[in-house]
Amino acid sequence: MEPVELTVADLHPSVDDPALNSMNFLNEVAQHYPEAVSLAAGRPYEEFFDSAAPARHLDTFRRHLADDLGLSPAQVDRTLLQYGRTKGIVHHLIARNLAVDEQLTVDPETIVVTVGCQEAMFLVLRALRAGPRDVLLAVAPTYVGLTGAARLVDLPVRPVAGGPDGVDLADLRAQVCRVRAEGLRPRGCYVMPDFANPSGVSMGLDQRRRLLDLAAEEELLLIEDNPYGLFPAAGTERVPTLKALDTRRRVVYLGSFAKTVLPGARVGYVVADQRVAGSDGTVGPLADQLAKIKSMVTVNTSPIAQAVIGGALLAHDCSLVAATARERAAYARNLRHMVDGLAARFPAGGPVRWNVPAGGFFVVVTVPFAVDDALLHRSARSYGVLWTPMAHFYDDGARVRALRLSVSAVTPAQIELGLDRLAALVSDELAAVGSPA
Repeated sequence: MEPVELTVADLHPSVDDPALNSMNFLNEVAQHYPEAVSLAAGRPYEEFFDSAAPARHLDTFRRHLADDLGLSPAQVDRTLLQYGRTKGIVHHLIARNLAVDEQLTVDPETIVVTVGCQEAMFLVLRALRAGPRDVLLAVAPTYVGLTGAARLVDLPVRPVAGGPDGVDLADLRAQVCRVRAEGLRPRGCYVMPDFANPSGVSMGLDQRRRLLDLAAEEELLLIEDNPYGLFPAAGTERVPTLKALDTRRRVVYLGSFAKTVLPGARVGYVVADQRVAGSDGTVGPLADQLAKIKSMVTVNTSPIAQAVIGGALLAHDCSLVAATARERAAYARNLRHMVDGLAARFPAGGPVRWNVPAGGFFVVVTVPFAVDDALLHRSARSYGVLWTPMAHFYDDGARVRALRLSVSAVTPAQIELGLDRLAALVSDELAAVGSPA
């Protein structure tokens, strides 16, 4: 046995934090049970993957550099093959996409293209954490990647109640007051207004406007994460993003192409147009400061990966609403199938309940027994179905009686089989706790 030279106690506390363990656990658990039906992974639908598409998109972007931007062959090669601009090389196309799909006008120089949306989160939190008094607010339940990123920069996260309207504004105001009364500084509040992960809940238009008003009154930044906004259920109208409604630069906007174009490209971005006064008297967008941090983390986002995304945008006149029509239909079909399947297996008024999201990937099922990782392992091993314990999305260690089901990476037949197996597990657990089915 090799001698031990370090202990976890010798490393940054985040490496042993439950939030970081959660991300690895949730990413890897399916590998341990390859025969189980996975209703756990919030990954894009794979049936529409096209292995020839990246090469086509790369060629489209190469032509764009030459024909539209006037670059010479040597400049095109340098743009694609050399170290690149820290802020990115497809920022102008992202700005066009936001204008077309979100009716949001942004200066391309306020955009930083990142290695997935996860890096965008990290850059924003690293910039906002200026000292030990700083605190982040986040609507609970919270995407575990946000909680983990906050741990890496030593930024405590305070939960804000969610609820059917997406965020409890009274509780948000109370939490801001409580934090300040403790001598701390609330730097921002993380929200996912469209089909949130993990809750599936969305905010209505009036609620978004009230949230923006509260943010202005309390001088609070809102960190808006929007990976699922293009996937409303059938018959559901899309609601403007917080950033599209933002007239006072209260919103830092996080975007991702993982769900809409290609997860393997690992390309996301942040729109940070807040004005920052430098120590030398100059004033520029927050994006400039984020780029400084990025230059010391990943240097720049892969130009080849960006080119694939850029070519995909160009191929659809920078509209991902048009480009994702098939995926949107598949997710809406699967969501309807999941909700109908739950209703067919669990009687109304019984101990098993679930929400009916207006779109996105996730449904939350509430049960009258504790749901934890041990139960998940037993579910996969003995019943052949995977799901996600909701406890991973809370930061207080309390036992949670709910689980998350994902509709994004499965077929209707797999949903049927997975729900049959889930129903068998739930029936046995109800019998064990003495609750009627």
